[in-house]
Amino acid sequence: MTEIREARADEGPILAGVQERASVAALAHIFPPERYPYPREVVRARWVDAVAEPRMRTLIAVSSEEPVGAACVSEGWLDGLYVVPERWGTGLAAELHGRALDFVRDLGSPFCKLWVLEDNIRARRFYERRDWRENGQTRVVEFPPNPLDIGYTLDF
Repeated sequence: MTEIREARADEGPILAGVQERASVAALAHIFPPERYPYPREVVRARWVDAVAEPRMRTLIAVSSEEPVGAACVSEGWLDGLYVVPERWGTGLAAELHGRALDFVRDLGSPFCKLWVLEDNIRARRFYERRDWRENGQTRVVEFPPNPLDIGYTLDF
């Protein structure tokens, strides 16, 4: 059984670990680890800041006392959604996604936006199956090799 709950203030590093496991598995074709080391400290700092920020909501999914998923939202944004690879295809991502969007709605936004790496086809398909649509925005990712992020929007 998996519990999804709000993350505690001390769980930022745990959430960062979930993101690292998911990202290394899903994005090695974009960020080959032998060429581009994972930006562990930057990611950790972002999660530590997120759990401390009152305008953000962070979720953690825990199964048998192991962290298996993480999500972060703010008003109008899904800032991140990560599931460890061992739980891909189990429905956990869909459940975590739904809970995260509930928080966005509770914050009063009539829509939600997110960024997805252009070459992260698995994630793009996941969001498109849930009615997210490209919104015409792009940005260059700060981490080498500086791939492109594609903006998506979901209207509530």
